Amino acid sequence: MRRLAPLVVLLFTCVLMAQVKEYKPSGFNAFSKDQEIQLGKESAAEIRKSMQVVNNQDLTGYINRLGSHLAKSKHAGSYPFSFEVVNDPSINAFALPGGPMFVHTGLIAALDNESQLAGVLAHEMSHVALRHGTSNATKSNIIQLPAALGSEIVGGRGGMLGMLAPLGINLGAQSMLLKYSRSAEKEADLNGAQIMNDVGYDPTQMAKFFEKLEAQGNKDNSKLANFMADHPTPGNRVKYVTDEAKKLPKKSYSELEPQNLPRMKQAVAALPPPPAPKPAANAASKVK
Repeated sequence: MRRLAPLVVLLFTCVLMAQVKEYKPSGFNAFSKDQEIQLGKESAAEIRKSMQVVNNQDLTGYINRLGSHLAKSKHAGSYPFSFEVVNDPSINAFALPGGPMFVHTGLIAALDNESQLAGVLAHEMSHVALRHGTSNATKSNIIQLPAALGSEIVGGRGGMLGMLAPLGINLGAQSMLLKYSRSAEKEADLNGAQIMNDVGYDPTQMAKFFEKLEAQGNKDNSKLANFMADHPTPGNRVKYVTDEAKKLPKKSYSELEPQNLPRMKQAVAALPPPPAPKPAANAASKVK
């Protein structure tokens, strides 16, 4: 019986791993990977014109180390992720197609621990890896978009954003590049849980943070309006992420730099109020 015990454990582990769904990008997408990356670079340049990027090497370095650590997961895809902090008291974060990611200072201020930040980053990375934004754009412009992307003007004068603007694809309010369905949110949650588990973070902390924000939003959504609009709740996140975590290969969970988060929160608290947002070309003054 003692000799059988390791075999039983191995078989049980294999059964659990077989239950873990691998999330893949939709094949319904007119953008190539290179076009996604180009779109992300152009979009990030517009974001920097309309929002105040925090020039704090300590804070930026911390966010980039966490992001780079998460990007080691095979479930993060192979995009050139970048991570920047913007001075905005609202609780939000967003990732552009191709990998550029922006984290609001208000989100950092709301964190209880580093794992919660890792959860938000993993969730947003999953939107990129699963190509949710460009898939949305393709579905909304199935007739015009393939022809436009296949033309010689892509990357010419006005760039990718300039070419897409007449089709209604931009960074403004209700942008199809940054708004997701409940099913896409759930996919990003579950794929994000796999990213977290791969690199040693507790996936349930992501669900607990979203649950905390939803509870706050029911009381006062002044700082959460954009987040709740961009991240529609797909149901009981704590339950289904916890259920997913039980299926994943067992890990000893730890955080990368837990001692540094309090200092990052202090750096955020010391920042002056952000200036009024500036409208940018091909983008609304506020990302939603």
